[in-house]
Amino acid sequence: MFALSCAIFLYIQSNSSRDSVKPKLMGHFAKNLYHTSTAKDEQFKPRDFCEIIHIGVVCSGVKSSTYFHALLKSMLLYRSNSLHFHILISNESGTVLNVLFKSWNLPQVNVSFYDMNQWLTDVRWVQNTHYSGNYGLLKLVFNKVVPANVTSKLLVLDTDLIINDDIHGLWRLFKKFNSEQAIGIGENQSPYYLGQLSQSRPWPALGTGFNSGVMLYDFEKMNRLKWDLLCVNLTKRYSLTYGQTYLGDQDILNALIKEHPDIIYKLPCYWNTQMSSFSTSSTCYSKFKPKIIHWNSPQKFAVATNDGALFRGLANSVFEMNGNWFRSYPMICEDDWKTQLNVEPSDCQRFTLPPEVPFRTLLFVMEHKVTSDSSDITYVTHLSFDRISLIDNIARLWPGPISFTMYLSDAQFAKVVHLLSDSQLLSSRSNIAYHVVFKQGEFYPTNTLRNTGLKHVQTPFVFLVDVDFVPMPLLYQLLRGNLKNFGDLKQKALVVPAFEAIGPNLTMPENKLKLLEALERKEFRPFQEASWAPGHAATDYTRWQMEYAPYQVKWQTHYEPYIVVRSDVIGFDERFLGFGWNKMEHIMELEAQDYEFTVLSDVFIVHRAHKPSCDNLKYRQSPLYQRCFQTLKRTFIRELSKKYKKKYSDSFRSKREVSKESSIEQHPALIVKFPFSNMSLK
Repeated sequence: MFALSCAIFLYIQSNSSRDSVKPKLMGHFAKNLYHTSTAKDEQFKPRDFCEIIHIGVVCSGVKSSTYFHALLKSMLLYRSNSLHFHILISNESGTVLNVLFKSWNLPQVNVSFYDMNQWLTDVRWVQNTHYSGNYGLLKLVFNKVVPANVTSKLLVLDTDLIINDDIHGLWRLFKKFNSEQAIGIGENQSPYYLGQLSQSRPWPALGTGFNSGVMLYDFEKMNRLKWDLLCVNLTKRYSLTYGQTYLGDQDILNALIKEHPDIIYKLPCYWNTQMSSFSTSSTCYSKFKPKIIHWNSPQKFAVATNDGALFRGLANSVFEMNGNWFRSYPMICEDDWKTQLNVEPSDCQRFTLPPEVPFRTLLFVMEHKVTSDSSDITYVTHLSFDRISLIDNIARLWPGPISFTMYLSDAQFAKVVHLLSDSQLLSSRSNIAYHVVFKQGEFYPTNTLRNTGLKHVQTPFVFLVDVDFVPMPLLYQLLRGNLKNFGDLKQKALVVPAFEAIGPNLTMPENKLKLLEALERKEFRPFQEASWAPGHAATDYTRWQMEYAPYQVKWQTHYEPYIVVRSDVIGFDERFLGFGWNKMEHIMELEAQDYEFTVLSDVFIVHRAHKPSCDNLKYRQSPLYQRCFQTLKRTFIRELSKKYKKKYSDSFRSKREVSKESSIEQHPALIVKFPFSNMSLK
């Protein structure tokens, strides 16, 4: 009942739907939706809560992975059993879903992945014009994919579903199969197979036909029917008369059912409530609660259909639901329980990331494709929801590959998807990767976000930069030109100098000459020159203004430039959360690896001014935060020295780390001395 109440509340309160619906109408619809009658054979019966439900899904691309994320959340909201997913994956979706399941760490949820490339030969010969291509035929081969010793029964689901009830109710229908019924499938809720929606002749079907978005497979009975041979022979025979399939596996299944009607168990309509353009599903959900909503249209959630706006409200409640809730699950079956460590944090653990609690991560939430060459560079950055507006300007100025890793709540993610889809510029760019790290904990995980983007680039080089910088015009082209002179950048980092405007609303300089003129007029200055000079002092801005050739600089304490490096560069230390040292530690490790730092003399970026981050304010107001931060730095430097067998010695204390307001200044015991060689700060 709690889950049901949450769903109704979120459904009524949802404000991210594109459709404007009056609250009273939304409430009335929600009331009807959740209080329509339930068939007698679907009412509660005694059951085994330790029974594992096996679910088969074909996930061929990054977009279907995003749909699957919503499908899984909706299923978790109501489930009361362990789940085992069997997923046919492509190279792209495999990467996304592997990261999603590992980072989500859901109790009593297991997953087995199967490379769909091993099975495409079984269906590639079929002439097919379905929008999902040959992948839309792979549901026909699950009886060969899933090992017989794992399960003899499988729920086969499309990814574009929203579950609105306990999925065990669907699984329980296997018990209603007679000795001949091998497949459970619901009727198609449109007049397509009646020949009313297409000029071409559809494949044959019984009545309105059957929809393959939700199916129950009994493998033992399918094998007795010699399922594989049956499908192949029938498809070859009907292809001669009807040509290519338009609805993929669904056309083949309908032709098979027409010849062998005794092999199916007809599912109740509410287990596959279809939202296609010409759907007749209202005859079902006006009587029964829809237990699965199926967005079976190429337009998906944007489809125009009866009550579409209201069902989108229900879908939006799932999109906005906090997926981290589902990491907590009542322990019903001890043998299948994944132990969760509930460790009381020490004073400092809240300021660093416990490795037992990864951030739930969803990669490539929009279509993505990069065609790279030997000198290509990805612009790698990260951002929170309040910086989303910066994406558009970066995309306009950088035509090359970009990686945006966003730190969002589920509700913010739902809004961002709408924003990206509605942007003509962003929706037309396939070389921009959008990754989502879902919010948890108190602090912004800067280095987790950086590593997420860095791990999944598809170019040989990366430009590591923060989102609040604007690239100069033609920066992408100029960097590519520079790279041709530096080879593979092994143990080399190219520094892109950073500047900031002194006054508001200044025009971005077009090139170095224009920037030099603006510097002379004191409209711009080197980044953080007034507030944190050590961060970029090693770049030597005085020399940069006179140089027209790249020049090497030596690493200095607290140096934190924005750099172009190879994409296989070592990652960032994810223990540095929130404010401070999250980039400095990375540059320091590159120095320990004997990297050369070369400043590029013909390029630059400009910082956008903004208010101090919340984490910055927390740091300045919390002596405990400051003390723990110092301890972490001390630990990092000690580990770095041991790892690379290098000794950094000399005492150093940063004015930036310990502000005048800080109570650390009143406690000398908390002042940290760092081992650096021959470095001091005045």
